[in-house]
Formats: sequence, structure tokens, C-alpha cells
Amino acid sequence: MPMYESTKLDVSGGGVQVLDLETAVKDGILGGDISGPAYTGVADKLDLNIMIQELESIDVPSVFICPISLEPMQEPVTLCTGQTYERSNILKWFSLGRYICPTTMQELWDDSVTPNKTLQQLIYSWFSRKYAAMKKKSEDVHGRSVEILETLKKVKGQARVQALKELRKLVSIHPTAKKAVFGNNGVALITLLLGPFTTHAVGSEAIGILVNLDLDLESKKNLMQPAKISLMVDMLNEGTIETKVNCTKLIKILMEAGLGSEKVSSLSLLVGLLRLVKDKRHQNGILAGLGLLKTICSHEAIRNSLVSIGAVPQLIKILPSLNNECLELALHVLDALSTVSEGRLALKDCPYTIPNVVKLLMRVSESSTQFALSILWAVCELAPDECAPLAVDAGLAAKLLLVIQSGCSPVLKQQSAELLKLCSLNYSASIFLSKCKLTRTLQ
Repeated sequence: MPMYESTKLDVSGGGVQVLDLETAVKDGILGGDISGPAYTGVADKLDLNIMIQELESIDVPSVFICPISLEPMQEPVTLCTGQTYERSNILKWFSLGRYICPTTMQELWDDSVTPNKTLQQLIYSWFSRKYAAMKKKSEDVHGRSVEILETLKKVKGQARVQALKELRKLVSIHPTAKKAVFGNNGVALITLLLGPFTTHAVGSEAIGILVNLDLDLESKKNLMQPAKISLMVDMLNEGTIETKVNCTKLIKILMEAGLGSEKVSSLSLLVGLLRLVKDKRHQNGILAGLGLLKTICSHEAIRNSLVSIGAVPQLIKILPSLNNECLELALHVLDALSTVSEGRLALKDCPYTIPNVVKLLMRVSESSTQFALSILWAVCELAPDECAPLAVDAGLAAKLLLVIQSGCSPVLKQQSAELLKLCSLNYSASIFLSKCKLTRTLQ
């Protein structure tokens, strides 16, 4: 039967509570017998600071927290008031000339500090047990991940799907599982499962694993095989929202590796991405889809393909419903499409382009304003007699004056001045000025 020693532990609210070690065990602070290695003083004793750092996300009992730093104590000391603090924190408090108890605000009749060895033992024992449990779980995850990889070499059908599903969950949560996959040739094994005869059930789980890994260049090259890309595109069009997002993210990873957008960007992919960004139910899908569209829009052939399948009016119509992050991506894509002649024509012909884009000037970010100005310039320059009056009536002139008077970059101000001049060509000076004042009043 272990011996227990009484100690005073401060609790939230400023009171003093006498708590012995046996009570701590019963109350679950230690969670079991305390006669283990935490009290032996052996040479391989774990470093408390390291344990605290590695267990930073865990909920720590309030009696272990220093009231000054709100961090776990490593060297607790008790004042004459019965309150306990981390030694370095309370000494710093005293060095500032504060000789009152930080918790109770009582004046100290004795400024000495007493090491609270029992509480220190409690803290060390609690963290030791949590740390050991975490390490054991990590070892278990690694072992189980290796077992699943071996299983995948032998099974097919539903058994393969279940094995992949379990591995996907482990990889998405545990860094240890990722290390196990990399260390046991798991990326190559999973990549081999993707091909022309792969079912969507297997493909969905495999891609869910791969998208959570930091793939090397060789792995990305293997995934660029036509049959694998075709499978990803098919699942992007027909899978669940999670599968669509994962396929989109994986294709974006491959594109950003500079392995050739033209190998990937089929019309089927572009159609699937537009469907994804129009689905207002899933913000993660909109963000992923717009992110990939931004990446692949760097190629002129792809920009022309996007225009040909009606991307311009579809993106213009969803602008009012997008959050700021998605708005910037959508405007980036539309700006890219405005650089091709068919894109400019599509922007001009869409009745929502001018009113929707004008509203976004000075609303999101300087980058978004830059894209919006570029789009409006492309439209108004293409058909000034038709588009400039519409833009002025939509409040463009007042917005441009706002940009010019703001703290935006000189380039942005210059573009605004040039667009303002273009819009004023169809009006006399007095009429144009009155329209500027009117729209500013209405806004």
C-alpha cells in the first residue's frame, strides 16, 4: 500500500483546498496507483517540459495550472497565503515590486516561497501516464497501419475497401500512420490500386489517403498516368462530396508540381469543377473547385475551353453568394478568362457582369479590387458605348473615386483613373459629375 502525503493545492476561485494523494487518485487526477516509475527517480526519468510540450492539446487538471501564466506548473511553490504558483512566474511578479498574492490580492506578511514537492510529484505522475499512453497509442497506430498495408497486398473486393477505409481514417488523424505508409512503400502500393478497372469505392478511399500525404515528385508522376487521371475525373463528376473534394485537391497537387495541366484538363474535368462550385450546399467543394480552376487557368487553351462551356455567366451569377476567400479566387479566374477574346465577349454579354463586379470594388481586398477593375476595364474597353453607361449607372464612377482617394497602391489608382476617364467619354462634364454625386448619395 503506497504512502500518501498531504499538501495544499490552490483551486480556481482563490480558495485553499487540502488535497492528499489518495484523494487525487480517487478523484481521477492520477487515475491509478502512484507507486510506479514516476516516483523512483531512475536515470531514464522523462523530462517534464518535453512531455508538456508534446501533450499541449490535452486538457490538464486546473490544480496543475499556474494562475499567472495559465500554463502547467513544473516547479510549483506555495506562498504564505496557501496559493501555489510556478516558481519563475511568482519570482518575476515579486521583481516588479508586487508583494501581494496575485490570486487573493492579500498583502504578503512573508515573501518566502516553499517548494510544493507533493504537487510536483502529482503533476509529473499525471503527465508521465498521459505521455506513456500517447506513445503506446502511437506505436499501436504504426503497427496497425503496417498490418493494413500487408492486408492490401492480399485482399480484393469489399475487404480491400474496408482496409483502405480504416487506413484513410488513421492517416487523416495520426502522423504516425503517415510515417508508416511512407516507410513501408505504402504510397506506391496505394497508387497501384488506381487504374481503368478500379471501382469508385476503392478509388475514393485510395485518393482519400493520398491527398493526406506529402507526396514526392516520383509519386506525383506515377499519378499522372492517363488511366489514373481519368478515374479521378470520373469520381469528381459522380462521387460523394467528400470524394469530389479529395479528387479536386489531388489534381491540384499534381498541377502545382508543374507536370502539365494539358494532360489533365479535359472538358469532363472542367464541367465537373463548374458543377462543384455551383453547389451552394458545400463551401468546402466551392473552395476546392475554385482553387483548381485558378491553377489551371494559366493555360490559354484551358481558358478558351472554360469559356466554351459557359463558365463566365455561371461564375458571375454565384459571386454574390461567395465568402471572401472564394470571391477572390472567382475574380482571379474571371480576370484570367477576360484575357481571351471569347472570354471578354462572354463577360460583356452577361447582364450580371457589371452590377455584380462593381459591387465588389473596395469590398473584399486590394487583390480582389485589382481583379474587378481588370474585368470591368476589359468589358468597357470592348464596348464603351454600351457598357460604360451601364457601369456608371451601377455606381462605378463613385467606386473609382473611392479607390483613387484611398490608400491603395499607385498602380490601382492609375487603373481607376483610366477607367474613370473611359466611362466619362459619353457624358458632358456636368452630367458625369452629377451622376457621380448621385450614385455616391445612393450608396
